[in-house]
Amino acid sequence: MLRHILGQAKKHPSLIPLFVFIGAGGGGGALYLLRLALFNPDVCWDKKNNPEPWNKLGPNDQYKFYSVNVDYSKLKKERPDF
Repeated sequence: MLRHILGQAKKHPSLIPLFVFIGAGGGGGALYLLRLALFNPDVCWDKKNNPEPWNKLGPNDQYKFYSVNVDYSKLKKERPDF
């Protein structure tokens, strides 16, 4: 398959940016999926030692990828302890 793509790129050099952007988009999507699977508090891989990891998050923990207007260091705790 890679040989076929390289052959097409040699015949039609204008396809090289297309291959680069498609590869970068696929790689970026795979990295984001890996980030969600490893660092999201909603995903629980170890159910014996930590069955509810979302309860251990404090109000100052930022788990979103990008936050526009929220400063997580100034938030107060407004929920009960479990």
